[in-house]
Amino acid sequence: MLPPRAPFGSLRPVVALGVLWLALGRVAPTAAAAVPTTPTFPGADWERVRPADLAGYGWDTAKLAATRAHLRDHAATTGLVVVDRGRVVFTYGDSEELSYLASARKSVLAMLYGRWVKDGTINLDATLAEIGLDDIGGLLPVEKTARVRDLITARSGVYHAASNSGDDLASAPPRGSQRPGTYMLYSNWDFNAAGAVFERLTQRTIYDEVETQLARPLGFQDWNRAAQRKSGDLTVSRFPAYHLWLSTRDMARIGLLMLNEGVWQGTRVLDREWVRDIVRVVTPLAEMNPVRRRQGYLGYGAMWWVWDGPGAVGPFKGAYTARGAIGQWITVMPAVQLVIAHKTHSIYERTTSWEAYERMLELLLEARGQVPAGEWPWQRAKPGSR
Repeated sequence: MLPPRAPFGSLRPVVALGVLWLALGRVAPTAAAAVPTTPTFPGADWERVRPADLAGYGWDTAKLAATRAHLRDHAATTGLVVVDRGRVVFTYGDSEELSYLASARKSVLAMLYGRWVKDGTINLDATLAEIGLDDIGGLLPVEKTARVRDLITARSGVYHAASNSGDDLASAPPRGSQRPGTYMLYSNWDFNAAGAVFERLTQRTIYDEVETQLARPLGFQDWNRAAQRKSGDLTVSRFPAYHLWLSTRDMARIGLLMLNEGVWQGTRVLDREWVRDIVRVVTPLAEMNPVRRRQGYLGYGAMWWVWDGPGAVGPFKGAYTARGAIGQWITVMPAVQLVIAHKTHSIYERTTSWEAYERMLELLLEARGQVPAGEWPWQRAKPGSR
């Protein structure tokens, strides 16, 4: 768990009255310290809002207690860190434990791309043919016309089998039937190939770049380079999945960097326009595939899921999330300056459903006084669409 922080504020002198009280051998009472609300960043550790100060910071403690009960009774959460304006307001479970991010890894890779796109090392319009990327059994000529930008937005039109499962390839159209850039399908082949392109063009490993671009500048508390490793069936595809192992509180640092559009403690870490680009809707809700996804509330950017459609209002305006299997999420809500990092460790063989996460978001936003004017986004969605 995150260790408690020292109380905010400091003792304030009380002049004449204080002299009188001291003369009487008593200690003068201290005025209550105001709760700071200016956005901030963590240093070596996170600054926490004390339970006694939560109401002054805008949080309903009874609703937070209901959130805790929900997590205990209806979720398999192993780590949760909720950050409001850069301060931790709520935690649950073990926020220091390392575990894998599943598909949330893809959103991290999207962040790493920015530096190399800006300096020209990665040309988003370069095709697979120009890069020399091929796979087992060969790619079709039309598939080789897919660009790097098509890979990172899941619009490549390449429906080659991936080295790992956990995507929508089972619903893919026939190979060669979709022109690259025109049809979105969530495919691990795209994302794994995007990792291979990154390493080929930059001559850097993804894990070294996580350390250089994120772990060191953001002061990750639990980073372990040796814990990172790729996996996948390389007899199916040449491109493995670049799985990541992070702690929940370090995931929250990633979310806070995104919330601040690439700035960390006054220093630019990521290019602002790149941060904006990767969480901008590229595939709107109405164009998501398979078709059942169009009845939900999330569109897609560049390896980030983005709230879109009629539900993207109020606290959900401009919101986006990294999503990984069994309960790995980094949700950023700029409209209310919230970052929510959630983990369900796979070793316990439990899963936190997306529906349980939605209910948690309801409770947290109610605790923050941010109830939408109409229905919650998932109440608008049709069953089976999430």
